[in-house]
Amino acid sequence: MLAPSRALASAQETTARRRFVDRLAGIVVSAGGLAIIACVLGILAFIIAEVWPLARGANVRTASSTVIPADAAGAAIADEYRGQSALLGIDGVVRFVRASDGRVLSEKQLVEPSCAPLAGARTVPGASVFTAATRDGHVLLAPVKWDLAYVGSERQVTGSIAEVVSLEIDPKSQPIETYAATVDDRGVVNVAAAVSDGSLVLIRRTVVENAITGERETSLEKHATTLPQSLEHLMLDRQGANLFGTTAPGMILWWRIADGVPGVPSSLPVGDAPVTAMTFLVGDRSLVLGLANGSISVWFPVRQPDQGFVLTRIRDFPPQLGAIRLLAPSQRDKGFLAQDDKGRLGLYYSTSHRTLWTGDSPLPRATALAYAPRADGALVADGGHLVSLDVDNPHPEISLASIFGKVWYEGGERPELVWQSSGGTTDFEPKLSLVPLLVGTLKGTFYSLILAIPFGVLGAMYTSQFMHARLKRLVKPTVEIMAALPSVVLGLLAGLWLSPRIEKAFPSLFLMAIVLPLMVMAAGVSWERLPRGFRGRFPIGSDAIFFILVLAAGAALCVALSPPTERLLFGGSFPAWVRATMGLTYDQKNAVVVGIAMGFAVIPIIFTISEDAFSNVPRSLASGSLALGASRWQTVTRVVLPAASPGIFSSIMIGFGRAVGETMIVLMATGNTPILSWNPFDGFRTLSANVAVEVPEAAHGTTLYRMLFVSALLLFVFTFAINTVADRVRQRLRRRFAEA
Repeated sequence: MLAPSRALASAQETTARRRFVDRLAGIVVSAGGLAIIACVLGILAFIIAEVWPLARGANVRTASSTVIPADAAGAAIADEYRGQSALLGIDGVVRFVRASDGRVLSEKQLVEPSCAPLAGARTVPGASVFTAATRDGHVLLAPVKWDLAYVGSERQVTGSIAEVVSLEIDPKSQPIETYAATVDDRGVVNVAAAVSDGSLVLIRRTVVENAITGERETSLEKHATTLPQSLEHLMLDRQGANLFGTTAPGMILWWRIADGVPGVPSSLPVGDAPVTAMTFLVGDRSLVLGLANGSISVWFPVRQPDQGFVLTRIRDFPPQLGAIRLLAPSQRDKGFLAQDDKGRLGLYYSTSHRTLWTGDSPLPRATALAYAPRADGALVADGGHLVSLDVDNPHPEISLASIFGKVWYEGGERPELVWQSSGGTTDFEPKLSLVPLLVGTLKGTFYSLILAIPFGVLGAMYTSQFMHARLKRLVKPTVEIMAALPSVVLGLLAGLWLSPRIEKAFPSLFLMAIVLPLMVMAAGVSWERLPRGFRGRFPIGSDAIFFILVLAAGAALCVALSPPTERLLFGGSFPAWVRATMGLTYDQKNAVVVGIAMGFAVIPIIFTISEDAFSNVPRSLASGSLALGASRWQTVTRVVLPAASPGIFSSIMIGFGRAVGETMIVLMATGNTPILSWNPFDGFRTLSANVAVEVPEAAHGTTLYRMLFVSALLLFVFTFAINTVADRVRQRLRRRFAEA
């Protein structure tokens, strides 16, 4: 009686242990699944957190307000750290004022008191230079210099005026109606002035310093011409090559200057109101005009088909309440501030065509407006007050229109979709359209799947349904090992070995598309006509070796026939024929090369999953079909293939995801050019490759840094959506054929 009791107790203990192990395994598996879901959601949350600041708007608020002398607010310049401000008053005195309390730290008298008050005190756009016109017909330029020093850990900034340049415009001391003055990086001064007698005077001052003796030689070039109309405003670029003027009726004149001599001006209407303010954006290409009706527009020259240029109105911003009186461009980007005579202040950005912020100005009757050098603040001054503003404007160049829509960039002939994240100078407009990268991603995926889907699916079908078991045991592991090849190796081979050979023998690809199917069909007919006794000596499915040899021989024949075919059909050079006949460019690293290399990487995935799908179809289905008299081919295509279609569809979607996320092959085999083109002979850049390329150049928190996370978010959403749709389709196919 004890033995059965012990056996029962042992069985109960074993059952309890198994239940415990099963429960523990279930908990571990569930915890692992939940952990994976949590990790994926965490990654998504992190990406969204990095992208979210791009959606933030700008904010402008008052930082400090101080009292200044009544005549001090003709023009203003802030130092880089916004600790001091330089103010040019109409009394001809430059005052350096501490921003915190308004204390005047130093002064510099530019003109004799008898020459005051000054007319048109202003600053050079994008530079720390004061300019003004005097009562005796002179134009002054006073560069502001900021010296930085550290006493212990305390930063000290000292402002001073460098050499003051005074240029005589008119010997008769006639009043200057309006003027424009600039100085370039070499110290060349260019001045244009409209005199009351109706003449336009251009002066160029050049200083050449002897490198050995240190002596400086100054030369002046002066030219005068007659104005067609009286001018209200003038703007001259730093190189002294383009002069713009506006008239009271609302016309804008444009002179092209060559060797200091202006050509015949071109004119065009500005709008239905006179121009009340005008300035250049950084780079001196885009011209911002403010009108009496409160409207603001951006203009720049556009190249025409005859290689000439026409000044074109590019953008219009929502109008303000009153006439625009003050414009202040940023020294860092294409942003600017504008204030009207109703006391309304606005912050705008040209490239993204955004009105970033509007609000009431702290000084409604301001006479001076200046943007801080770092674009993190601004100065507003009137007769007796100076207000410092904090400007929080982290990503002004980003909007949905600039990311996914066409933007008319400076120097462009039309609105375009461009990705170009950096340039050689600070004048550069970041071009951050993701459309070329999206098109490149789809382009690379399309050309790779053209190769991978037929080879992977049909190869899996043949291996599973027709190939001999011995040969299958060799072929399937070999193809699966292909998936272990590092993509960087495939990219290296494609970029350095495959692309030059395809360029030399591209006609052979056309020949293979025609010759290889014909040779395979001919080989199949020949094999079937061989005596049954002879064919019976070989194992079933071993005829694949014969077809492999036929394909190898056909490929070798096509490569050998490529040179004579190229001479006969393409004039000796296929790339030159493509350019001359089709008008398409041919890059050595193009979509065809990527399609072959990336298809080689995707084929093992599609093949393996598809072969498993074919093999998992119940043998009874195929046996029943064969028993009813169907041929082997009819059975595979009409019975086995539909039953395996859910798995095949899954394999294609997984291969699609692999192609979308591929980085190294695309990076090394495409030339990595972010151009918008469906031409198969052009290179491209994908979203994933763009992230790999741009990450080393993206400083933390910058617009480029966050745009890379936008690319990652798009890839995440894109692959998630594709996989969701694929799973739904797979489930429907499974239910459909299960019911059948």
